[in-house]
Amino acid sequence: MLWSKVFLPTLKDTPQDAEVISHQLMLRAGMIRKVTSGIYNWLPLGLRVLKKIENIVREEMDASGAQEVLMPMVQPKELWEETQRWKKMGPELLRIQDRHERDFCLGPTHEEVITDLVRNNVKSYKELPLNLYQIQTKFRDEVRPRYGVMRGREFLMKDSYSFNINEDSLNESYLLMKETYKKIIERLGLEYKIVKADSGAIGGDASEEFHVLAENGEDTIAVSDSSEFAINSELLLNEGEDINSLQGKPSPDGKGTIEIKKGIEVGHIFQLGKIYADAMKANVLDNEGKSQTLYMGCYGIGISRLVAAAIEQNHDEKGILWPEAIAPYEVNIIAIGFDKDQKIAKAATDFYNELSSMGYEVMLDDRKDGYGIKMKDSELIGVPINVIIGRQYLESNEIELKHRDGLSSIGTVEDITTIFEHYKEK
Repeated sequence: MLWSKVFLPTLKDTPQDAEVISHQLMLRAGMIRKVTSGIYNWLPLGLRVLKKIENIVREEMDASGAQEVLMPMVQPKELWEETQRWKKMGPELLRIQDRHERDFCLGPTHEEVITDLVRNNVKSYKELPLNLYQIQTKFRDEVRPRYGVMRGREFLMKDSYSFNINEDSLNESYLLMKETYKKIIERLGLEYKIVKADSGAIGGDASEEFHVLAENGEDTIAVSDSSEFAINSELLLNEGEDINSLQGKPSPDGKGTIEIKKGIEVGHIFQLGKIYADAMKANVLDNEGKSQTLYMGCYGIGISRLVAAAIEQNHDEKGILWPEAIAPYEVNIIAIGFDKDQKIAKAATDFYNELSSMGYEVMLDDRKDGYGIKMKDSELIGVPINVIIGRQYLESNEIELKHRDGLSSIGTVEDITTIFEHYKEK
């Protein structure tokens, strides 16, 4: 992609209404633009990152045996009344009417719709276990949207729902999703904790949250420094135990001591049990021909929120430091004097074509700006590797390879090409 052709409106200054680093950098890097409170346009650069995360989520969900569906964002009132959540959800549920004055809502989640789908189409235990998922836009009318896409009103989410004949089968599905979420976040290259949590408005017997650790995290969590023990402060409050009283004390699991961390919730998994199936009469016939109420699990992961969480965990004073798997582009070729010297322009274009043919995602900065502006923009948007072609190429046929983390090396075009070939083979 030629830099001069991509829609990439970067900003020099930090917008005043952006409170946290991820919001600031997503605006400055030209990834998003605000439409209204809590609702954003995703621009090409931001959408590339969003799609990469979406693809990783989809690959791991498919590998787990889950099947993808797509449910409507607009949902009828009648389904929500069956579970008594039409009133229970309160003003967070955005209610609308069609031209016939029938009541609907914009879906903040899809338990009612998926249960209705399954109760009308799954009749036997032989069709179970079943895990259906979707990647879709949600809308929750937050009372105070903030932090950019981290707590917006409209967001992209993967939500999945398992249906099981008994509690043991539900537990198997739940543990499978837990492992799947671990694989997703590890592929994204993020440091995280799995945290015991409150089930909240979704309900159910047990739930766990996946938190990306970051200084600007909204949630306070107590974690062991020597084990996987972690618990959300909200759950501690519900149980009457003050999180501050745990600071520096032995971990309840007997391994290590407690540390207080900040986390960004990016995923939440629930064992719902029978609460929705009971309310909506979702039954199947068991192996004896008797009607049995389904057991359900619910598993959500915030795809758009993961973009912000990745930035909160990976940035410096210059801009974004993307984990390799989700960088919008892998390489940026900075051609100094592209518009003035045909030899530089040809070398940069040839190298761009060479790397592209190897399968790299490459940008070529063909703008008339000088080296300083080009490098600052590249560091801001977080391209992992910069290839600099300029005066040294004219004088000694050498180009510079500069990594986003500061490491650099100089060599001929052939040398640098060999480095990229070996890296791609790995």
